Amino acid sequence: MVIFLCRKRILIVAVVCTVLLGGLFPAEIYGDNGLSMYSGSYALTDAATGRVLTGKNETNPMANASTTKILTCIIALENCDMNETVTISDNAAAQPRVRLGVQKGETYPLKDMLYALMLESYNDCAVAIAEHVAGSVEDFAGMMNEKALEIGCKDTNFITPNGLDAETESDFHHTTAEDLCKIMAYCVWESPKKDLFLEITQTRSYNGFVNRNSFLDQMDGVLSGKTGFTSKAGYCYVAAFERDGEKYCIALLACGWPNNKNYKWKDAANLLNYGMENYALKKIEAEEIVEGIRMDGYVGEMDFQNINQDMTLQVSGVSDVLEVLLAEDESVQREIVLYTDAELPIENGQVMGICNYYIEDILLDSVYLVAEADSGQWTLQKVIKMIIMEFLTFSSQSGL
Repeated sequence: MVIFLCRKRILIVAVVCTVLLGGLFPAEIYGDNGLSMYSGSYALTDAATGRVLTGKNETNPMANASTTKILTCIIALENCDMNETVTISDNAAAQPRVRLGVQKGETYPLKDMLYALMLESYNDCAVAIAEHVAGSVEDFAGMMNEKALEIGCKDTNFITPNGLDAETESDFHHTTAEDLCKIMAYCVWESPKKDLFLEITQTRSYNGFVNRNSFLDQMDGVLSGKTGFTSKAGYCYVAAFERDGEKYCIALLACGWPNNKNYKWKDAANLLNYGMENYALKKIEAEEIVEGIRMDGYVGEMDFQNINQDMTLQVSGVSDVLEVLLAEDESVQREIVLYTDAELPIENGQVMGICNYYIEDILLDSVYLVAEADSGQWTLQKVIKMIIMEFLTFSSQSGL
């Protein structure tokens, strides 16, 4: 009996220790893609198309902490001059840690505020910037959400410029891993102020501010990134990466809680290595798909819907249509839309249709298809001859 009780106590202690240690040291979770990840939500995207290459809960709305600040920064850059002066308000000075410690009435160059925002992630600087740009945090949040929609975000609602947890009666401050990748891709490759954004976020130190994005020096090809943490969001990270022409964005949400702040670096490396191991940049050649097309047409006012003309169409102005990240077993789908109401004769260089390129349901590119040569003048004799030939071909195929 004594032995049984001792064993029972040992079992209880073991269970309690397992639960406690499991909370302190959460296990890695293996997904269907074989990746070992800590993040509750993540996405790896092809930055050029926005396509999610792999992810988990990537469309779930989640708190995203200071990763919000990449949008705050790019909006300020696009709407202001770096030499403008920012005046500190009561609201900005009252922001919680992490903060610079600005005081009401003080003035700072916007440039210094932006470096403090992106390197040290200071919350008071974010509010000061928002008020400078839009007049109030509320109006700036409106600009943020409008910009997010413009970029193509599907489920993003920002309430604060610094990413601190916030709620309204109907919603809360959130984005998704997929949307966050879209925002980062815009900041790095699409915005008219992308060069300034990269200059700021790649700086290791500035006037005593130290860049907290240590992943910049952990992996060759990392262009930019932003960390974040709140008690609700957990540790978060978003980054842009480019190597050998391949462009990726990653976003990690709910990637552990204290004291696991370094989990995000392992997850980030896992995602980027997955992308480079499983995808490659491939060229799609236009000439492969546009030769020997038969065009329906009509001659003057006489409508002959069955009059066909063998045409070779070329892509207008280019040979290599696009480059796209593809897995080994993936291919690009092509959709040819011909202008069937073309009036004959057709002239060399005349636009005869469009070729659309798709991967999954994403439109990658559209190019014009033009006639390679003149079709020649059409006469009534030629039309009658073609009708007879079409009839004879139909008859032989039908066994008439």
